[in-house]
Amino acid sequence: LESIREQVSGSLSTEIVSFLDTHILMLRDSTFAQAPVERIRAQLCNAEWALKQQRDVLVRMFDDMDDAYLRSRREDVDHVVNRIQRILLDQEMHAGREDHRRPEGRIVLADDLNPADLVLMHHQGLIACATESGGPLSHTTILARSLRIPMIVGLHHARHYVRDEELVVLDGDRGVILADVDEGSLQHYRKRQKQQQRYRTTLTRLRGKPAVTRDGRPVKLQGNIELPEDAAQLHKTGADGVGLYRTEFLFMNRETPPDEEEQLHAYRSVVRALEGAPVTIRTLDLGGDKPAQGGTGAGTPCTNPALGLRAIRRCLRDTALFKPQLRAILRASAHGPVRIMIPMFSSLQEIAQVRALIEETKLELLKETMPFDPEIDVGGMIEVPAAAVAAARFAARLDFLSIGTNDLIQYTLAIDRVDDEVTYLYDPLHPAVLQLIHTVIRAGRRAGIPVSMCGEMAGDVHYTRLLLGLGLTEFSMHPASLLEVKHIVNESHAGELGDLADRLLETDTPEETAQLLRRLGAI
Repeated sequence: LESIREQVSGSLSTEIVSFLDTHILMLRDSTFAQAPVERIRAQLCNAEWALKQQRDVLVRMFDDMDDAYLRSRREDVDHVVNRIQRILLDQEMHAGREDHRRPEGRIVLADDLNPADLVLMHHQGLIACATESGGPLSHTTILARSLRIPMIVGLHHARHYVRDEELVVLDGDRGVILADVDEGSLQHYRKRQKQQQRYRTTLTRLRGKPAVTRDGRPVKLQGNIELPEDAAQLHKTGADGVGLYRTEFLFMNRETPPDEEEQLHAYRSVVRALEGAPVTIRTLDLGGDKPAQGGTGAGTPCTNPALGLRAIRRCLRDTALFKPQLRAILRASAHGPVRIMIPMFSSLQEIAQVRALIEETKLELLKETMPFDPEIDVGGMIEVPAAAVAAARFAARLDFLSIGTNDLIQYTLAIDRVDDEVTYLYDPLHPAVLQLIHTVIRAGRRAGIPVSMCGEMAGDVHYTRLLLGLGLTEFSMHPASLLEVKHIVNESHAGELGDLADRLLETDTPEETAQLLRRLGAI
């Protein structure tokens, strides 16, 4: 991994190199380096088995997380373990081997790809890839987007239908691979390819320009980040700030939680990197039936962690873990505009408890003469259907709302997006989902507070016009999607979109929905 990092670090952004750093840090952590050794000594098993057992332990930790994006990070554990297993079995792909086919000018089709392999292949000239497994929230998928590599995931059994060295077309827009392509089809796709390249060039001209619809409605476009190092790269895209800073990565792969000073250093570095643009920091979003490292923990094991002591429920139970984070966030607010966002709340009592803790923390900092923003905004992330249905009540007690569509859709439709068996049921256009989104936007407007969206839906250009029509004026997304969404915003007429979006809320069939979406795309 360090060899791959050394090869590509000069040609790729720090954001992309950080994907490799995540895997390197995992390998250096005692959970990987020491625990399997102790298991081998205690159980007299081979290294491969010991590593698999430790992998299962770590994967359960990720499965216990509330946030769908963070749950999908279990793939990082799988990728690191698989890499070690391949080395142990002498099956590792080495860039320097003479017999290894370089991916230059090729489309790679695989069961799965890990971020390190993708970075190396990109460095060697890979033009596109597809995998039989994986999902839209995986690190590899997000990395492919950052590298501008066309990628399709979840093409089950695709390798049964495509031969090695066969000429194929990978259509990332439609999510299909075409084999046995005739000359006419090839010319059609080559023309589309050139059009895409010209389109990408025009997008770069939007950096630093505001996002405003044709009828003059200003729109804020912000970014989602998870590491402090991501902030500087985000700022270069011309983003209007950080709409979601996931703080969980500070707490992972370590034996004790970060103290107040370590958290302050991380949050402050992000605030400074944004140079005056607002930073929305989400409080710790871990959960499940096990205490976080260093946390106090409480209660008996939960049989259904997805519905258990998670996120803000967990933080309110374990204030020894929560208070240092609140102190660090408040202290970081002395260095620039910061907002506090509460994840996965479902009751007014939780909001009142969090606000009371924040006020208590402010008094402590005042006594210690620690600077902070006394007027810091406190908002909530709408992820639970109950919170969406009762959004008007919450809007009256919070300074802003943010719709976390990844989890809101899953909880509304009772599916796990990471589970390949039910991903076909994941539908952002389900009438119930659209109705909940509209309810939240309307509640925020009536209360006079801003409403943003920070799930994957916010960065998908297929939904941009729909969301504008529903009244959304703040989007937060992966930085790679920002310029394309800005282009759609600038080409749209919000007033005309509103009429069609209202009709979309009344549709009953997928055919009606598709027809109206096509009309939305033309406005």
